[in-house]
Amino acid sequence: MNKQMIDVMQRRRYLLQRITAQREQIVELSPRLKIPLTLLDQGVAAVRYARSHPFLIGGMVVLTVVRWRGVAWMIKNTWRLWNTYRTVTAFSTKISSRF
Repeated sequence: MNKQMIDVMQRRRYLLQRITAQREQIVELSPRLKIPLTLLDQGVAAVRYARSHPFLIGGMVVLTVVRWRGVAWMIKNTWRLWNTYRTVTAFSTKISSRF
């Protein structure tokens, strides 16, 4: 990497550490905000994790769709697809045997 990019990454790391330290100071100064700020930090950590694992999010979306539409819907469409595949391959075999 070039020096400018390394400097930017180091600056970003420094700022993130500074933000974390400032949040901890606010928590110490204001006990009433401890729970909301803790939840906010956990939310930020969850978003960062999700952004770094896009396939996990994609899998969750697929599972949500399957759950929403139902397993029966998935089985029915898989059965239709399988029958269509068998029909097409049988038909293509008949046509290719003629030539």
